[in-house]
Amino acid sequence: MGSRLAYAWVMSNLILVIVCLLAGVLLRTSRRLPATTPAALNGFVIHLSLPAATLLYLHGLKFDMNMLLPVFMAWILFILGALFFRVAGKALGWSIGTVGALILTGAMSNTSFVGFPLLLVLYGPEALKVGILTDQPGSFLVLSTLGLLTASLCSSGEFLPKEMLRRILNFPPFYALVAAFLLSSTQYPPVVTELLEKLSATLVPLSLLSVGFQLDFRLKNLSRYSTELMFGLAYKLLLGPLLIALFFVGLLGAHGQTIEITIVQAAMAPMITGAIVANEYELEPGLAHLMIGIGIPLSLLTVPLWAVMIRGI
Repeated sequence: MGSRLAYAWVMSNLILVIVCLLAGVLLRTSRRLPATTPAALNGFVIHLSLPAATLLYLHGLKFDMNMLLPVFMAWILFILGALFFRVAGKALGWSIGTVGALILTGAMSNTSFVGFPLLLVLYGPEALKVGILTDQPGSFLVLSTLGLLTASLCSSGEFLPKEMLRRILNFPPFYALVAAFLLSSTQYPPVVTELLEKLSATLVPLSLLSVGFQLDFRLKNLSRYSTELMFGLAYKLLLGPLLIALFFVGLLGAHGQTIEITIVQAAMAPMITGAIVANEYELEPGLAHLMIGIGIPLSLLTVPLWAVMIRGI
């Protein structure tokens, strides 16, 4: 009976992923909702759902050295990716804008909007504790620091530290992260716990609906960016997580489910927010959007394969 319940739970979450993604695509193509819908959905997620999940799942988390590896993953993945795309760009004669677009999408994982739902399907709610660590002090801070530095250098050559600090301080989940650790020894009142549970329950469906709304399967630029896409998606979905696995497991000798979840997060789709930054800085927006539009559907196939391959490490 236990295995049947587990199977039913996984299937229901997998169906939720598919239904919400398809609903987003259909709502966009039918034009039943305005083009600004993703901004509204993302605003709710960033200001309410994600802070609630952070306060709920990181509260009382026992921090140890193993918890540093999920945080470091995003930084290592970005640095190795930046080197990979820089070398590939020089060898293949890519523009600095192309290299910047690939770094901002292919060197950073979508550890929240796509990552959290898939972690729930593959590992269950407890996986969000590790998932949030890979996302906030990991992916979010990487984007807010090294990502913005890359965007600035690739677009104008200017370094804007004030912009990086402003971005961090204007991100509500950052304060929730700090509060979760400061309140780790304090017991939440039942009414607060219930409120956080209800708000955090909106994280997955709204995130997936937003992602689905932004998926663009028009491939008119596919031939123009075919080589760049091949390199970008190969690193994001295959080479990057492989390097993380070799570093953490082979070199550091780390094992256990925390490491499994960390590697799976490294294998997630390209980061949507990275593509938004690339668009804002005019770094080959067409390529950045294709990385997202093709990378997310592909990741729904490759991420479960990664989870199977590394199970029990």
